[in-house]
Amino acid sequence: MSAMVTSALQLIQSTSPSKRQRLRHVVERKGEKSMDEFASEVRGLLEAPLQVEQSLDMSTRLQEEYREKLNASDISMLPSFQHTLPTGDERGDFLGLDVGGSTFRIALIRLGAKSNGEDGMQVRRIRSFPINKAIRDLQGQAFFDWMAERIGEMLAEYNHINGTRDARLLMGLAWSFPVEQTSPRSGRLLAMGKGFKATYGVEGQDLSELVMRSCRTRGLNVEMRAIVNDGAATLLSQAYRDPSTRMSLILGTGMNAAVFLPVKALSSGKFGERPDSWHAAAKHVLVNTELSMFGKQVWPVTRWDEELNAKHMLPDFQPLEYLVTGRYLGEIVRLILVEAITTAGMFNGEMPSRLEEDYALDTRILAAFQGDNTATLTKAKSAFLRAHTMFAPPQLRELQFIRDISQLVAQRAAVYLATALHALWTLRTTAEGLEPGEASHVTIACDGTIVEKYPDFRSSCQRHLDELCVLSGASKGAVTLEMAPESSIFGAAVAVCCLEDTSEGTRVGFAAHVEQPQHPW
Repeated sequence: MSAMVTSALQLIQSTSPSKRQRLRHVVERKGEKSMDEFASEVRGLLEAPLQVEQSLDMSTRLQEEYREKLNASDISMLPSFQHTLPTGDERGDFLGLDVGGSTFRIALIRLGAKSNGEDGMQVRRIRSFPINKAIRDLQGQAFFDWMAERIGEMLAEYNHINGTRDARLLMGLAWSFPVEQTSPRSGRLLAMGKGFKATYGVEGQDLSELVMRSCRTRGLNVEMRAIVNDGAATLLSQAYRDPSTRMSLILGTGMNAAVFLPVKALSSGKFGERPDSWHAAAKHVLVNTELSMFGKQVWPVTRWDEELNAKHMLPDFQPLEYLVTGRYLGEIVRLILVEAITTAGMFNGEMPSRLEEDYALDTRILAAFQGDNTATLTKAKSAFLRAHTMFAPPQLRELQFIRDISQLVAQRAAVYLATALHALWTLRTTAEGLEPGEASHVTIACDGTIVEKYPDFRSSCQRHLDELCVLSGASKGAVTLEMAPESSIFGAAVAVCCLEDTSEGTRVGFAAHVEQPQHPW
């Protein structure tokens, strides 16, 4: 019997009878290897795929997969109706609507002249309304009636501030649920999930018309002009500020990316039924990549990744997402810790409360470990023990193990993500008929808690992206990751501004199309 197991069994004698039997069983049955041996094995498995040359090979393979889906796929590489980007010179006041899983936000957004280093994009008023169970239970038109009531409140405030009676505002909607888009401003409503009953009796109807029907009933002087998803909103929002923006990344609990591609990069069958006027006007198109679905045969994985995938309700469906997002980083580390406890004597074999439960280890705890620079890891220890109580406090070397593993799992995620983005950038560059070294600088607009708040994640991803670009023949900084704050709200409004209405032959959203205030706000 190993010294660690002997020590653990001695400790068990001082525990309560109820814990004693459970801990003895765990330690006697599972004390198979030392923590040092296990830590070395984990480190080797997680570090193995992090070499830049290996990433470049993975990027090449991903590009082939991207091209396949650009040719034929009804679930990824989906072209939107958006075929223009903002110039940055758009002007006017707009309503931005953002419907998420837990919140409905409305903002009065003013786009104006850039000056004194400001980008000309301002949120002049914003309101946030929780979507609780009572709201999620609203069925059919009743949900959109609730939205319209909130829109009416914001319009009343707008008129009060500006001294107007019935100002007309154009609206853009960021809709964080599935929708089958049929034009820049319309799309068939699909099941929302997450406990929402809004689609009951109206599924398949036009989302824009559902919103407008409720607005017309209340006499609201608004018009829906654009519907966008989160990836498109993020790209459009940053493109207004930075004309080099051609890609976007959402990375939080889940993930997605959008890219502005030449129309010729997609097969004609991907566009479905669109008016001839759209095809005549469109040279480029904003594409929803559904990037999470790519790379099943590309990404090197460990036995813990395979366990996560095997137990998932949708195994193999989103292979990249299962490796890089906030929902799964904590779960990967949890599976490693459970094995360390049950086979290598970590925590003297004691399983912290709830740690055996799937998805019990919050990624925020991993971030706490990576962000704790103290010698004793006191803050990280407190965060861990608040969520997972223990009979005996963890030793410093055990806390250091959690920190090291958290860092490795996050570093691998940053490398895989950088590889996927490099492949998408290279695909776009070649579709434009350029070599990587000939391409202009490209900004990737970013939003989401992981890319924004997880310690060193964005900088680690940027470093690897730089290495890949240099290895490809481009310069360091050829592609940069930039945060796009409030991108859903801003992007919804900007989508209105850069919409070219091919059915009417006009470009809408400029000041001439919006009743302007009589005096400043």
